[in-house]
Amino acid sequence: MEKLLALYKRWRGSEPAGVEKLEGAGSNRAYYRLTDEDGEPVIGVIGTSRDENHAFVYLARHFEKRRLPVPHVLAVSEDETRYLQTDLGDRSLFEAVRGGREAGGRYNLAEQELLRRTIRELPNIQLRGARGLDFSNCYPQPEFDRRGVLFDLNYFKYCFLKATELDFHELKLEANFRMFAKDLTSEKMDAFLYRDFQARNVMLDKEGKPCFIDFQGGRKGPFYYDLASFLWQASAKYSFKLRRELVFEYYQSLKNYTEVPSKRHFVNRLSLFVLFRTLQVLGAYGFRGYFERKKHFVDSIPPAIQNLRDLLALGEDVFPYPYMMSMLERLTRLPQFAHIEKPAANRSDGFRTAEKDIYKANPMDGPATFSKYDGKGPLVVRVFSFSYRKGIPEDTSGNGGGYVFDCRSTHNPGRYEPYKKITGLDEPVIRFLEDDGEILDFLKPVYRLADHHVERYMQRGFTDLMFCFGCTGGQHRSVYCAQHLAEHLNEKYGIEVHITHREQGIRQTLNVR
Repeated sequence: MEKLLALYKRWRGSEPAGVEKLEGAGSNRAYYRLTDEDGEPVIGVIGTSRDENHAFVYLARHFEKRRLPVPHVLAVSEDETRYLQTDLGDRSLFEAVRGGREAGGRYNLAEQELLRRTIRELPNIQLRGARGLDFSNCYPQPEFDRRGVLFDLNYFKYCFLKATELDFHELKLEANFRMFAKDLTSEKMDAFLYRDFQARNVMLDKEGKPCFIDFQGGRKGPFYYDLASFLWQASAKYSFKLRRELVFEYYQSLKNYTEVPSKRHFVNRLSLFVLFRTLQVLGAYGFRGYFERKKHFVDSIPPAIQNLRDLLALGEDVFPYPYMMSMLERLTRLPQFAHIEKPAANRSDGFRTAEKDIYKANPMDGPATFSKYDGKGPLVVRVFSFSYRKGIPEDTSGNGGGYVFDCRSTHNPGRYEPYKKITGLDEPVIRFLEDDGEILDFLKPVYRLADHHVERYMQRGFTDLMFCFGCTGGQHRSVYCAQHLAEHLNEKYGIEVHITHREQGIRQTLNVR
């Protein structure tokens, strides 16, 4: 640490006013934020590998000459174990799209746009960054080659496959591995292979433009690898539709930098690298999870296995390795990897996750007009109970809409003396209504209608929706229905719900989950 501070002093001319240790990355390097008296920060890095540091410094300076969005290296120690670089801030792409990831892949439109920006910028660093680059400076090897592929495939075999105790013929598998490695390295490779292209290694500036970090493991190689690594990362849970759109964005952007293969050839070659990357990460998950007992990696195995299932469905026309594919098929059918269907998670912020024009119009109709209510988000639902004697609640939102449901067709507990002084929030009334069962049948279609409406409002980014339940006195049936619908929507969609039992003078807010 003293040497890093000395490097800062030599570069800046004074000691740093503040030193903050940052969360570590995947390597053994340590990161510090050093600030001067005016609060201007730089990042100080201490690395245990001189070669790894040299690779980063060389690549950063080369990329900067190519005017690529990377940190500027400010100063380097003589032994290259420490260096200073510009601070790109704290906002990574990983953090920026956290909401969609945690909602099981339901990325809102802003998050989708960030992903598109990033994927469009990837060919820039891969192709323009490779021009004039001396790959002998790369660490730990200068080129993606057959030997490296076989190393990773055997890493999968020994650290994951053998740990599952699946029976397989090792020599037959090895023969298919060699065929696979030959195909992966058969094309001309003149791009910069980032190697660790993931959301954690993309920083976003104030305008949301991507900047790249932690590229010191890069080497000469095929551009398919990074695309597969980014889009088929198991924890990201990208939907098939979004992943397909991002592949297309990349393919279109690639045309700006090189002559591209046909779409069919591109997709087939990409599929090979997706399979390779999937086996590669399963090897890492096996070692970190099965042997080092790290829960995060154990939890990452099921989504990676699901990625593998999806790939196997492409068949031997795409993957002409019969024994390997048969073995992988048996692997996915092991009891410990049984596929359990889970309900789709919902975003808790209520922002839309689909375009406003998800329904395709007939070309003769022309473009749809834009609604001023689109894209405002997040959605807030208001639910009322009321007495028809005093009129339907006024809609104060200005939208002039919503639903009014008449509960008076159902059995009324207010006709019986024990329930006349209590409401639909009280246990005796709840028990009366549910034992009778009529109110439950009444609510079933209401729930279906409300669910559909809420989902579409969230997709379109609308901000307000109103539901009203009326009965004779606004005390029993309407209160029960309003309360239960509100709790249902809050629990299922995680959105904010305001409840007003008008005749009872009760107001309640169910906060965003």
